[in-house]
Amino acid sequence: MDKLIPGLEGVPCAESSISCINGQKGVLEYRGYDIRDLAENCSSEEVAYLLIEGALPTADQLAAFTDDLKAHRAIPRGIIEMLATFPAGGHPMKALQASVAAMGAYFPMGAMGDLEVQRAAILRLIASVPTLIAAHHRLRNGDDALAPRDDLSHAANFLYMLGGEVPSDVVARTMDACIVLHMEHTMNASTFTGRVVSSTMADPYAVVSAAVGSLTGPLHGGANERALKSLSAIPSLADVDAVISGKIDRKEKIMGLGHRVYKTKDPRAYILQGLAEELFAQQGATPVYEIAMRVEAIAAERLGHKGIYPNVDFYSGIVYDAMGIPSDVFTPIFAVARVVGWLAHWQAQIDGNRIFRPSQVFTGTRGHTVGPIESR
Repeated sequence: MDKLIPGLEGVPCAESSISCINGQKGVLEYRGYDIRDLAENCSSEEVAYLLIEGALPTADQLAAFTDDLKAHRAIPRGIIEMLATFPAGGHPMKALQASVAAMGAYFPMGAMGDLEVQRAAILRLIASVPTLIAAHHRLRNGDDALAPRDDLSHAANFLYMLGGEVPSDVVARTMDACIVLHMEHTMNASTFTGRVVSSTMADPYAVVSAAVGSLTGPLHGGANERALKSLSAIPSLADVDAVISGKIDRKEKIMGLGHRVYKTKDPRAYILQGLAEELFAQQGATPVYEIAMRVEAIAAERLGHKGIYPNVDFYSGIVYDAMGIPSDVFTPIFAVARVVGWLAHWQAQIDGNRIFRPSQVFTGTRGHTVGPIESR
């Protein structure tokens, strides 16, 4: 009998040069570049180019790539009309999943192996996912969807379309860095979902829609919403010790702490914490940040020996909240970034593709026969 590996933990399912993780040392690299180096020194457009093309761009390459993205930001009027029909109380991730899939009807793929066809689809998806999210957010609040602005960067344009105002340089740079941090993370649940769908030779709109569906789960993309909610539920800084110690004693999960891969503090959490401090230096700290730092200190003392430290979700919600972004848009922001990684894996999968067809461990009974319905 085949041995079952729950969750396929530790089972390689593909070769990839896109990113790698050292969970013991807390290292994440994109194409061999450390995430800290990229987040501090590169724009999200540069890092998107790196993941898709395999190397950092020259100035001319970056300018051309940025112009191409801007040219693909607008979405069809029919998509906007569809978004307007969704219930205002529905989660934005449901709207994103449906609208990404619908984009495939407006832009049917030609020859899947044609590099120009691939590139056009990649550009359109990276550029339009922010537009889809922002349009839905405004429409559900009774506002008109805003057209993208070509004079703004990828991150700044998204924030403008979402809130109706051009963000400050600090806020725009913070969002840009957040996009870089979430772009890629090896074979996580949504990326694996995307690669399985890619292996059927489905078009990239179906691939990204499926990956978005995987990202809706509270154990994946939805964790950032729950982490902020959990931290916000602690009444005050004075209550942190009792609340968190009680959770630890009862062996309850503390959202935002622990990771399947990292056994030390997530490198992205370090960067997000620094971004939070930059934001707070400009506009003042929030009580939840002080609570989060105390939670981290208690967890390090009592759970550090188990390799349980803050992950990317622990501070990302605090940063987004400080920018005035509603909590149910946190996970869609994750998708704004991760769509790049999904598409890099789509490219890799269809190059020398073999459809995924794993086996199973059968636990049922066999040899039954069908009797008369009267005697069942």
